[in-house]
Amino acid sequence: MTDEPDFTEPGRLLFAGSCEFMFGGAKAGDLPPADLPEIAFAGRSNVGKSSLLNALTFRKSLARVSRTPGRTQQLNFFELGAPPRLRLVDMPGYGFAAVGKEKLASWPVLIRDYLRGRAKLLRVFTLVDARRGVGKLDEEFFELLDKSAVSYQLVLTKRDEIKVSEREPTLEAARKALEKRPAAHPEIAFTSAEKNEGLEELRAGIARLLAGR
Repeated sequence: MTDEPDFTEPGRLLFAGSCEFMFGGAKAGDLPPADLPEIAFAGRSNVGKSSLLNALTFRKSLARVSRTPGRTQQLNFFELGAPPRLRLVDMPGYGFAAVGKEKLASWPVLIRDYLRGRAKLLRVFTLVDARRGVGKLDEEFFELLDKSAVSYQLVLTKRDEIKVSEREPTLEAARKALEKRPAAHPEIAFTSAEKNEGLEELRAGIARLLAGR
């Protein structure tokens, strides 16, 4: 029996290389062909998704960071590697209503159509603010992912704002929220974009996923 390969360095190389914006789409019919493996990042507005994506890719402005929730209002595609090996998809934040009604109404349709129509979507990394835990809107999104039979992995953000003594209980509560979720990946990433905590492990996990392990 061989040891499990260490994907730490492949993960670092994957995200430290070229990462270029490819396309932004607001309608499922306008999206690029699914000709490369994809991973997507989703979560409630203001969960720290932009900060995490910037830190994950060793950049400061890949994804826009704002104090105003709801700035990502379309599916934004980025290609990793030269030549491209993987697409990273930044999904619209859910749960924020201070945008036009027409645009807000289109988000669930866009997200649902994307999840059900991307044959090469490997996994959706679903971000949850560790300070707040899994809420009703998160559970509704999990339900959509389960029904769409799309693999997803929970990523707890803002780890640096959780006391050390509270981290294991926070993880345990998240595990419990996923217990009966058929499409949920069993591992939970616990991250801090501010302190670069948990990012090396997350990159390695994505490299492992891309390698089919």
